[in-house]
Amino acid sequence: MKAIVHDRYGSPEVLRLAEVAKPVAGDNEVLVRVHAATINARDWHAMRGDPYLARMAFGLRGPKVRIRGTDFAGRVAAVGRQVTRFRPGDEVYGEVEAAFAEYVSVPEDLVGPKPANLSFEQAAAIPLAANTALMGLRDVAHTGPGQRVLINGASGGVGTFAVQLAKSFGAHVTGVCSTRNIELVRSLGADEIVDYTREDFAAGGRRYDVVFDLVGNRSLADLRRALTRTGTLILSGGGVSSGGSLVGPIGLVVKGQLLSRFVRQRVITLSATPSRENLDTLRELAESGALTPIIDRTLPLSETAEAIRYVEQEHARAKVVLNVA
Repeated sequence: MKAIVHDRYGSPEVLRLAEVAKPVAGDNEVLVRVHAATINARDWHAMRGDPYLARMAFGLRGPKVRIRGTDFAGRVAAVGRQVTRFRPGDEVYGEVEAAFAEYVSVPEDLVGPKPANLSFEQAAAIPLAANTALMGLRDVAHTGPGQRVLINGASGGVGTFAVQLAKSFGAHVTGVCSTRNIELVRSLGADEIVDYTREDFAAGGRRYDVVFDLVGNRSLADLRRALTRTGTLILSGGGVSSGGSLVGPIGLVVKGQLLSRFVRQRVITLSATPSRENLDTLRELAESGALTPIIDRTLPLSETAEAIRYVEQEHARAKVVLNVA
């Protein structure tokens, strides 16, 4: 089968389309014929091995996982002996390593039925980003009616889902984005917009019950300044890396974890984990109309390097999708 692989760290040029062995479904796995996959920040960080400290997980001398990609949507091609929820032909979506390929083998618990009202491209945009937004707002912040929520990075992959989810939970939502993305963020339901090219959300005197930081470009002091005395700061993501950093956003995360022990405000580092239950929740939200994936552009699998370069250099809005088949 065809897949996007890399054997060394570096810029998008290290990625190549290659023939690799087709995976086989284990007893508790589902083999999926991938129709669409989506680019996430995790993909370019793993591609570059950046920050260097993260290579303890990615692989010290080179990538442990040669095939990139995490999000996918497609049709079930085969199932393992102990799989009971799916059968060949089912339309599914989910999150697993090595998704930039024609086939991917996935544990049954990390696969969900595809939202019936979405295309494969739209469904592939959901898993990692929307799950991150869901876990941050629902499980960490316990977002509900009357809360004031600020989302730093509202036009990005996670941010566009976070705006919609916070609104569906009844919160008053402020989105931070650039001038060109104001109308997009407003169309998602944001009550207020902060254009970071003209205004500093941390300097305006407004206070929020929840600050969801998806960029990693502000200090802890700035982020806490925008919080109420007992508000919740959620740290997730670290923006686009140009390569060469030692700790990257990990430094902000460590500082946040240390500080959280000494202040009344909650400072939480979000570690989103995929699950069948969350995929089912996101499917229900999508089918109800409360959650709509926003796609900046779609490119073929063979142009994965160009797609990642576009995301890095042009600061793509929402999601960039790969059309696999």
